[in-house]
Amino acid sequence: MLAYLPRPPTDTSRYGTFPQKQAAAAAATTAKRSAPMPNYPSAPRHSGFVPGEPSLLPSRGSLTTQHNRGHPSWCPPPAPQEASARLYPLHALSVANIPNSSHGKTSARSSTVPTSEGLQSRRCKLLEEDSPMVQASKRQRQRYVTKVGKCQVNLGNIQDKKRFLSDIFTTIVDLKYRWFLFVFMMCYVITWVVFGFIYFFDAWVRGDVGHQGDPEWQACIENVDGFVSALLLSVESQRTIGYGTRMVTANCAEGVILLIAQSIVGSMIDAMMVGCMFVKISRPKKRAQTLIFSKNCVISRRDEKLCLMFRVGDLRESHMVDAKIRAKLIKSRHTAEGEFIPLEQSELNLGYDTGEDRLFLVEPQIICHVINCHSPFWDMSAESLRREQFEIIIILEGIVEATGNRCFAAGMTCQARTSYTEDEILWGYRFEPCMSLEKGAFQVDYSRFEMTFEVQTPAASAKELHELKELEQQEHSTLSLYWDHLLQPCALPGP
Repeated sequence: MLAYLPRPPTDTSRYGTFPQKQAAAAAATTAKRSAPMPNYPSAPRHSGFVPGEPSLLPSRGSLTTQHNRGHPSWCPPPAPQEASARLYPLHALSVANIPNSSHGKTSARSSTVPTSEGLQSRRCKLLEEDSPMVQASKRQRQRYVTKVGKCQVNLGNIQDKKRFLSDIFTTIVDLKYRWFLFVFMMCYVITWVVFGFIYFFDAWVRGDVGHQGDPEWQACIENVDGFVSALLLSVESQRTIGYGTRMVTANCAEGVILLIAQSIVGSMIDAMMVGCMFVKISRPKKRAQTLIFSKNCVISRRDEKLCLMFRVGDLRESHMVDAKIRAKLIKSRHTAEGEFIPLEQSELNLGYDTGEDRLFLVEPQIICHVINCHSPFWDMSAESLRREQFEIIIILEGIVEATGNRCFAAGMTCQARTSYTEDEILWGYRFEPCMSLEKGAFQVDYSRFEMTFEVQTPAASAKELHELKELEQQEHSTLSLYWDHLLQPCALPGP
């Protein structure tokens, strides 16, 4: 439920091992810097390093470089054996009081003096665990829709399940293949066994089983001496095999009625199961695997407007008919009244008001969402993008060209889906062209489908850029009026 909420701004002005609740205590400790600290050596001053003041964490790029001995590049390397030569911030000395979970619960105030090497290694380990990159990697993100288009939503606690039986055709088609084939076989096996039992019961009641080989006995069902022979008669009758050894004669009316009933039931089962099998095989689900999307979204300026763009393509030569594309933004939010709306869906305009959402998907196309005042990204900047949590769902629909023509018959609709999270959006990038003219035709190079290149893009939001542009226009108009007033000739006095 708490997914896709805005991330709190990460405070990089102090070490992650320093709790926020102890800020007041840390200030008091800094104020009483002259007071002796029991069980700990005093930290000497150093050029550019003031004990007791938190130091700044490095940038994200420096976090990726590791020390040769496994320590981060921003952790001080192990110094020589002199303990007095090691420098620590004053609040870093409190790391030794943190109890270790592997040794059980210990007292917060330990009477033993830890070594400087232990302090340094434990401090570096805690800094590694509390770094933003490690926290981001440890945080498990649950997607609403996977990259291949599978919806990660499980339905449970459905009370009225008889609704599924009312739509038995869709229920059977939606089954997995192993369950579909199981239902397919059980329909035939059950009808064969049921009618076989009825044949055997009728022959046993009329005495046909006990008069086998009697030429004077007028049997209703001939050559049925047990349940197995009656089951064979049921299979032969329903599948119209007719070996001629077992048969229903005209000596009894119930045998004729039973044979007619089995023929009708068998035809209905054949029609339903063959129809379900045809629909399941011909469903255009696999067609969606040849509709591809770019791995990342990009944000850059196009026609002096900040735009969010991604690329779509079709790998088949048989194209989609009447292809349409739309996008949904999935994000949780709190209303002004305090109501929490989990995974709220809002529409992203991809040109449905101008008809640009209808695609002639012959070559890869770049889909553009203009970030204007109606866009949910109107106030989003490059810095605020790192703190947001949302997901963009892309839905591409169209009619499969191989299944019908929209002018004459309705074909099967294919739908391809994908999603983009905030970590998959590149600010200040564009897609590289992947088309060229070769030998009188346009050649598409799908090896460049995912390639992007960096362009100069302001890090401000679209709202800030719009306000800055209006301010410049206002200043320009004011300046032009001022110059027009200065250049206006002075009126001469009359006679």
